Amino acid sequence: MQFKTQMVVLGAKASKGDYNGRPFDSTTIYHQADLQEGENFAGQVGSEMKWGTSFNFEKIKGQKFPFLADATLEQVSNGKATMTIIKELVPQKSTP
Repeated sequence: MQFKTQMVVLGAKASKGDYNGRPFDSTTIYHQADLQEGENFAGQVGSEMKWGTSFNFEKIKGQKFPFLADATLEQVSNGKATMTIIKELVPQKSTP
């Protein structure tokens, strides 16, 4: 299931290489998220989501962080756990 939202992107990290003979290639986006409501929770945190390969990092590395972006997200599952991944991330144009 895909859905669109806006997110504040706090940072990004590209990872590409080889570990124990297995290749890896990914981009991790760090974004602002609200803490759940409750008696012992208040404020916001930084959370992370995967966004494809390190190629995606190249699309945003020149941005001034943090920035607001339009995102298309998708919920995926491996049969045991469900996670949300980023399918598309488009920085919003800032106004002067």
